[in-house]
Parts: sequence; structure tokens; C-alpha cells
Amino acid sequence: MDYTPLLDGMRDRGRQIGGLLHDARLVLCTANRVALSVFVGGAQSSSRVVGAATTAAEGIGLVERLSPTLVVASDVLEQGDGISLVIDLKARWPSLQTLLVVSREQRHQRIQAAIAAGCEGVLPESRLGQGAALAALHAVSGGGIYVDRQLRPAFRNVHRDCAPLETLTARERDVLTLVARGNSNSAIGQALHVSPDTVKTHLRHVMRKLPARDRTHAAVLGLCWDLIEWPDP
Repeated sequence: MDYTPLLDGMRDRGRQIGGLLHDARLVLCTANRVALSVFVGGAQSSSRVVGAATTAAEGIGLVERLSPTLVVASDVLEQGDGISLVIDLKARWPSLQTLLVVSREQRHQRIQAAIAAGCEGVLPESRLGQGAALAALHAVSGGGIYVDRQLRPAFRNVHRDCAPLETLTARERDVLTLVARGNSNSAIGQALHVSPDTVKTHLRHVMRKLPARDRTHAAVLGLCWDLIEWPDP
């Protein structure tokens, strides 16, 4: 594919990604050393990258030592497996945000396992450079969920063995939709013309009804059970 016509858009998205990550501490784990070098060398993102590795063991070590807020991992690593790495990270540090980039999209069961473990974002490597990375980072960094449309069949099979305890109201679904897109309580309040405290009240009701561990888990359940629309960019 000739990416030349897309270069200006890619540069603009790179600047936007830098803005999204202004408070982030990012660790990268990938076997693609070229992609790693390009990302770390980018002026808009380099200061947010606190560690980078090409193996699963090194990735675990970096998280233990550097306490990042976000890990971006590819499924293919030089040693170990990126999906297993994400599952391990979520088990040990549940609040750590994770974004998984997959090149082997047919591994539906393993991708489902990562989602079930709490991985907040999953996108195909083939969609990088087309706006998907920006959309994913916007959602994940804001506490939302991103699953690229190509991988949604795998996502829908997660949590299918249970259902909400109570029906959500229309306003609760509105709030949950905006949570899934990575919006803060303040941004949700502005969009719905209510106070942040009112948003918090709606979220408490949502998490009780689903039930959910936190707002991100609530967004996952809402999407799995088709309670809300997918947060497409």
C-alpha cells in the first residue's frame, strides 16, 4: 500500500497522540524494533516513553521498576507472548492500562482471554497508521474501551454466560456510552448538561446493576451485552 497520500494525516495524528499522552508513563513491548524506534524517536511521544522492551520477561521487569500508567504490547515478541504478557500484567496490576496490538487476528480465543483479563484496548497491526491507534489511545487513556471492528466477533463472546442484574435507564446508557469512549466525568456532564456529581451517581447505579468492578469493566460489560453502541471514532 502506498502511504504517501496519508503522510500529512499520520503526522497530525502523531501530534494528537502526543497530546493524549501528556500525563502518561508509557512502556512499549514489541518485537518490531523499527516500529519501536520510530515511536520512541517521535518528538510528540518520546518524553512519555519511560521504557521499551522486546521480550515478555523484560516487559514485566520494566513495569515492576518503572510503574508506568500504560503498556502498549504487540502479540508477537522476540521471547514470550504478548497476549500472555497482557494477561499477566492485568492479574498483577489491575489498574494498569493496556493496549494490545495483534498481527495474528485469527487467535480469537487468546484475544478473548486478554479481554476477559481486563485488557482495555485491542487493535490489529494492519490498522496502524489509519487512525485506529489514535482512537484506541483516546479511549484507553481516558478509562474507556477500544476494540477494533475487525476483532469484535471475538469480543462479543466474552461474558456471554451472564447478564445484568437490572435494566439500565436511558440516561444510564448515555453515561456508559460516553465512559466507553474514554470521556471523563466532567466531559460527560458537559455533553449531557448535568453536573459531574450527577454523572458519578449514574455511574454508581450502572456499576451496581451490571455489576461491575469499576467504570472500565462496566463499559466492557455494556459492549458485550449490546447495552450501548460501539465507540467508533
